[in-house]
Amino acid sequence: MAKNSYPKVLFEDNHILVVNKRPSDIVQGDKTGDEPLVEIMKRYLAEKYKKPGKVFLGVVHRIDRPVSGAVVFARTSKALTRLNALFQQREVQKTYWAVVGERPAESEGHLVHYLIRNQKQNKSYASDREGKDSKKAELKFRLLNSTDRYYLLEINPLTGRHHQIRTQLAKMGSPIKGDLKYGANRSNKDASIHLHARAISFVHPIQKERITITAPIPNDNLWKAITDGL
Repeated sequence: MAKNSYPKVLFEDNHILVVNKRPSDIVQGDKTGDEPLVEIMKRYLAEKYKKPGKVFLGVVHRIDRPVSGAVVFARTSKALTRLNALFQQREVQKTYWAVVGERPAESEGHLVHYLIRNQKQNKSYASDREGKDSKKAELKFRLLNSTDRYYLLEINPLTGRHHQIRTQLAKMGSPIKGDLKYGANRSNKDASIHLHARAISFVHPIQKERITITAPIPNDNLWKAITDGL
């Protein structure tokens, strides 16, 4: 990646930085050793504001590597503490868009499952019944649009579980396009999946005013076709 190749900044003030994550970016470091998004954006801030020392940037939440869309970072420790509390108390409204190849039986619905995470596989499994070590997962979905082969769903997760949207849509019979791990027929060429963190809304931790930030869709022909007119 070129030194100055940064993801699009969606919102920035003295306390918060919101970025439109690319499917190739990891939010925090992992075993791949690839440079994580948090470090890329520290470099962006250092360059923009000509900061000679270390730049503070706190990770508030994560989205999976193959997923695109809005990611929030905290630029101050006070903002980090307050944003963490908002996420833990489920006071952050998140909207995702997902492209699936199988039309859901209903045009809208409320899914409730119990997820068990397998750490070795880095995968979650959904059950209709509560079990040992399972965690309750809830989301609402509605059908927004379609092409001749694919369907666009808008999703509002009500809980924040590991691979929740991917697992629950697969359990419903509508795996996300490109998501081989959860039942898609084939992968996408760029290793992305067609899941996008479209919007995020919360009360600003310092200014106390609600802000809503929308992330433009990836530069992808299917995304463009299926969101045409929306």
